[in-house]
Amino acid sequence: MAELKKELKVAALENGTVIDHIPSEKLFKVVEILKLSELDKAITIGNNFASKRIGKKGIIKIADTFFKEEEINRIAIVAPKAKINIIKNYEVIEKYEVELPDELCDIIKCNNPKCITNNEPMHSVFFIKDKDNVSAKCKYCEQVVNLEDIKLA
Repeated sequence: MAELKKELKVAALENGTVIDHIPSEKLFKVVEILKLSELDKAITIGNNFASKRIGKKGIIKIADTFFKEEEINRIAIVAPKAKINIIKNYEVIEKYEVELPDELCDIIKCNNPKCITNNEPMHSVFFIKDKDNVSAKCKYCEQVVNLEDIKLA
């Protein structure tokens, strides 16, 4: 008897970006952060795939789109172990794990209502205190925010 082969087929990406190893519970936050609903490019989103590394993962493939450092930094806030693959001519030309920088400007909103960044037209600046557990400290009022309390600007 011939072996029955089951396989999910998704079109190969000629040029674009693949974001892999997104924790399943954070996938749609990444979609929101990157404003993917506003793109007119082909987008493939998959969720709850088995992952030996993180249990369940999500993956996003975006055709003909390459992200700026600020957008990648935003991904790192909610999915600090996500992998980015840059695809050109159907080949992975670059592959790296996102990494939080030491400082984030205009990405996190301070949770302190008395902070100057919430009361004056100025940039928010946060210093990353813990890259593994994601916590950041406001440059101006020194309020510390942890991953579960972070509000994106």
